[in-house]
Amino acid sequence: MRAGSLLALAVAVCVFAMAVAGCGVGAGRAPSGVQLTITRDFGAVALGAWSAPRVRGEETVMSLLLRNAHVTTRYGGGFVQSIDGAAGGSAAGQPIDWFYYVNGIEAPQGAASTRVRGGDRIWWDRHDWSQTDHIPAVVGSFPEPFLHGIGGKRLPVRVECAAHEPACGTVVSRLRARDVPAAVAALGSGAEPRTLRVLVAPWAQIAGDPAASTIGRGPGASGVYARFAPAGHALMLLDADGRITRTLGAGAGLIAATGLREDAPVWVVTGTDSSGVGRAAAALDEAALRDRFAVALPAGGRSVALPEASP
Repeated sequence: MRAGSLLALAVAVCVFAMAVAGCGVGAGRAPSGVQLTITRDFGAVALGAWSAPRVRGEETVMSLLLRNAHVTTRYGGGFVQSIDGAAGGSAAGQPIDWFYYVNGIEAPQGAASTRVRGGDRIWWDRHDWSQTDHIPAVVGSFPEPFLHGIGGKRLPVRVECAAHEPACGTVVSRLRARDVPAAVAALGSGAEPRTLRVLVAPWAQIAGDPAASTIGRGPGASGVYARFAPAGHALMLLDADGRITRTLGAGAGLIAATGLREDAPVWVVTGTDSSGVGRAAAALDEAALRDRFAVALPAGGRSVALPEASP
């Protein structure tokens, strides 16, 4: 969703003086443990990060941003035009704009209508949306959304694993180490709209999952800038224009998140084979995933933030 694309009505009710002050929900109790991140180019360039941003009473995503950064708007205040001088519009002939995610999930409404809850990780990123203006979920706020959930509600977490997949134990232990009580189930246990699912298996075994299958159709369908060959033996990395930058073979892994509209996100810890799945599971770490939309793991190489920069 385009950041601010649904803000017009909510912003219109805030007079200018209130906007400068933050145009918050009210004078209620301020949320604690909130984090705010501002980046550009799919997280490649950090513009600002607050582990303890200024909050005052009940906050919305918009009021939190206004309180901690310099923001300009356009179209009567309905769109975020710039944050700290970095503006939307176009670059090299491609559209760029600001988008935001709460606990790694694209919010279903405008920033002025989205309430900030305790523990939320708010992430604004300015990027090229020529391939898609809908990225359902990203991995760069890990351990969210597993820890604090969606809209202040912690959701059940289910790790679905291929039979005898050693990486399953790694994923479960990584989640439980962060106080996430993850259940374990077999692949194909069935979709649950209000359950956060993590699929752990080679791509060939999860390609038929309704949510995961969108990755096979490219970023326009999944929001993930990578796709597998039909048999799952090769992983193609894409740039922001949707072009293949390189193809990874045996031992390659992928950590990504996507989802069907209105359902909870689905994470995939997958790869071209079991070795690749193990490599992805080992990278399920806050430091390794921070500010990344998705991560590819080449065999014997360093992790790659997706979309990959053009050569």
